[in-house]
Amino acid sequence: MTRFGIVISKLLERCIIALVLGLGVGVGLGLTQQHALELAHAEQPVASQAQASEAPPSGKADDFNFFSDKPVESKDIVVLPPEKSKWLTVGGPAALLTFMVGILLLTWRLIPFDKHSVDINLRNFPPAAKRGMALAVVLFGIAFAFGASELWYQLQFFGSSADFVASMSLGKLIVMTHAHLFGFTTAFFIVGIPFSMQFNHIKLYQWIFPIGLAACLTDVMSWWGIKYVAHSFEYVSMVCAVLFSVTYMWMLIGLLRTLAFPEVIWASDKDKAARAQKLGKSGN
Repeated sequence: MTRFGIVISKLLERCIIALVLGLGVGVGLGLTQQHALELAHAEQPVASQAQASEAPPSGKADDFNFFSDKPVESKDIVVLPPEKSKWLTVGGPAALLTFMVGILLLTWRLIPFDKHSVDINLRNFPPAAKRGMALAVVLFGIAFAFGASELWYQLQFFGSSADFVASMSLGKLIVMTHAHLFGFTTAFFIVGIPFSMQFNHIKLYQWIFPIGLAACLTDVMSWWGIKYVAHSFEYVSMVCAVLFSVTYMWMLIGLLRTLAFPEVIWASDKDKAARAQKLGKSGN
């Protein structure tokens, strides 16, 4: 091959290589651009939907006035339930407290005070009985303290006892009602019976056991009012909590003083004269 032919063949070879490279680059750029267009078309409906959701229904965002008295016409506004009437928020708790007073009056009517009841002095009981009753009274007091600490713990999360009760499911409220009715009844029965027998000569003391037990029942009933009627039943729960706490502590202190501290003499003791004379003789 001549020199001219060699130059021509090399030139053709380079042109073919350039053509192949150009076609390759062109196809690559075309595929990339097509993919970008497909992505843009795919994202366009999503962006339009987001803009449509952010835009106001009327399409006039600039016309909205926060300080206007006119009602906002929009289907996206959350409709709050109407405010409950005073018959429920005030009359309901008042009726429940009246129910508690009615229980006490009915009990007083059916079982009146009697001075000639059986005279029992716990100080004359065997040591084992006195020790067992004293320990039972203390343990029930500790149980009440743990119950109060549980309420305090829940208030750290819910802010109020009404919100705590309202957040309970129906199943949990049923379980709480069952457990507390049994617990309250057992605790007051164990403490109230010996206390009432020891101080049977004091008419006022015969009200402490029934008042505490009636307050426990009313307190549990107020939880259902908080859950299904109004949060104002929380005030009934507070009143009942004060009543059964004070009455229980009164009976607890009275029994412990009687069982564990026989040398302490109060004016309410039925045998204060005999015990004072006995202590005076033993002191001499």
